[in-house]
Amino acid sequence: MLRVATANGASGRDSRGTWSVEGWESWCAAAAGLDVDVLAVQEVDHLLPRSGGVDQAAVLDRTLAGSGPRWEHRFAAAVHGTPGRAVDFRSAPATDPAEPSYGVALASRHPVREWRELRLAPSRIKLPLPLPPESGQRVLWVPDEQRVALAAVVEAPDGPVSVVTTHLSFAPTRAPAQLRELVAWAADLPRPLVLLGDLNLPPVLLRTVGPVRAWTTALAEATYPAPEPRVQLDHVLLDGLRATGAGTHRLADSDHLAVRAELERG
Repeated sequence: MLRVATANGASGRDSRGTWSVEGWESWCAAAAGLDVDVLAVQEVDHLLPRSGGVDQAAVLDRTLAGSGPRWEHRFAAAVHGTPGRAVDFRSAPATDPAEPSYGVALASRHPVREWRELRLAPSRIKLPLPLPPESGQRVLWVPDEQRVALAAVVEAPDGPVSVVTTHLSFAPTRAPAQLRELVAWAADLPRPLVLLGDLNLPPVLLRTVGPVRAWTTALAEATYPAPEPRVQLDHVLLDGLRATGAGTHRLADSDHLAVRAELERG
């Protein structure tokens, strides 16, 4: 059995839209309470000033390990600089550990045999970003971001499992195209495979993406917005695995619920 979870960390941002080191540490402590073998996280900051300049993936790794053995983890950059800041925001051609960035992360209790990254081009339109009430603005129009997928071939106790995470565009025409590209890229990864992430696609749109129609879902339950969920954007999709249990969990102040699932082969 493999226990997995996907969670949008919101870079440690609280309900007022404020980033802090303490906010991220609180979120990581809540995530550790999920007690999983593999954790996929979206909206992760790496050395960005807005969140205290810390390596958030490394903080997560230390929190998950506690006083025990270190986990294996990897951060993958979607963009360099702070998203939405025209001064320094740009697509990341690769992950550079020395470059302030924003992206996704995977952490595994089990050894990882192989890591892979895929960058997914953005749409060409500007998108509305909701702002907290105290900002004085309802929305900020920002260019769509490049997205990234991160894959790990995990040496689970009963054999290798491919785990992929991503955070797709919230442009409704772009996210399905990105998902098709991701599935084609993942075709040669060992099976079984689990795709974890904030796909920004409700189930009705997810089913329009032909390549994933044969896959199963671990859970069909609303995950966003966290205080009163109305739509499922966060998914655990399975190819060659089945869920023996799954549920949603509120983690600190994230605006998404986490999805946790227990998986077995078959």
